[in-house]
Amino acid sequence: MQLPLRFPFVTALRRTEQVETLLVEVVDTDGRRGWGEAAQVWQVTGESVVGAQACVVEMLAPVLIGQPLANWPMVTDRLARVVARNAGAKSAVETALLDLVCRAAGGSLADLLSQPARTISGATAAAGPPGSGLVVTTDVTVSATDLAATVQAARQRVADGFTTLKLKVGTDALTDVERVVAVRREVGEDVRLRLDANQGWTRDEAVRAIRALDDAQVDVEFVEQPVAGEDVEGLAWVRRRVDTPVVADEAVFTMTDLRRVVRLAAADGINVKLAKAGGPLAAVRQVHFAQQAGLMTMVGSMMESNIGVAAALHVAVAGEASLVADLDAGWWLRQPAPMTGLIYGNDATVRIGPGPGLGVVPLLGG
Repeated sequence: MQLPLRFPFVTALRRTEQVETLLVEVVDTDGRRGWGEAAQVWQVTGESVVGAQACVVEMLAPVLIGQPLANWPMVTDRLARVVARNAGAKSAVETALLDLVCRAAGGSLADLLSQPARTISGATAAAGPPGSGLVVTTDVTVSATDLAATVQAARQRVADGFTTLKLKVGTDALTDVERVVAVRREVGEDVRLRLDANQGWTRDEAVRAIRALDDAQVDVEFVEQPVAGEDVEGLAWVRRRVDTPVVADEAVFTMTDLRRVVRLAAADGINVKLAKAGGPLAAVRQVHFAQQAGLMTMVGSMMESNIGVAAALHVAVAGEASLVADLDAGWWLRQPAPMTGLIYGNDATVRIGPGPGLGVVPLLGG
């Protein structure tokens, strides 16, 4: 599925004008459906729509087919192990399965994920009233463009009601600093600014840029992934030399990655994404582990449709993430996604109405 964006989405890693994503549907013998999503983000996950589809059809679907819904704990364990990596494809299938399980039980995905970590692997979906829906506050991304365009976009996003701006940096350290300073002057002190370098700086560039922003008293909430994801030692090196908090994103896909970040004291926080973690279950475990280690926690999404955003929203609520969420992907779509249930407000919120499972339904004949 291809969905055009309102504006080009530009980071230190890529430029895109559309969402390219694979929707996965799981159907039970009673005709109930569950949905999941695997977005194509070559530069982050290394997965494509074609590759994810092949993984789903050839490796993951056979694990599910013919299994009773009650066997979902065993099935999700097998999904995690049946193929290496392919976290986006695994997340899509696990999300679709859990969506179906929760719809059958009458509870939301957040209900299921909110159960104690020690029992979640063998839990059943919470039954009973679906509740009154879910709502979180989200930031909004400002693309990495020239100074004038960055300031204009920041001004417009504040006018749209957003109170937390996530500025994409990492393209050039000097001009990055100039753009961030200009945005702060434009939007004033009441708007929260967070930066995402998407691995674009070297260690030295990161330290120089962050210190320059400190000297300019810009008041940056945090800087996300200033150096290459695999350079966790470099992330720790930067963190020791700056006062602004550092958040890990591309440095953490698995729990092993997260443990390494914690062991090396490489970050003050983590951005958890289902397409990196391999699904909602692993994602909420990462949130809990990071919190126990004293890290700030944020739940984000790839540039994807409302299915992926909805699943991440459930994780954010269930995990009680401490930072304003990073779930603006659905807002970026040029036209409303062909789905019902997810709503962006003019008050920086994204919400899902009451309903079982994800609470979001594609209008694709399902």
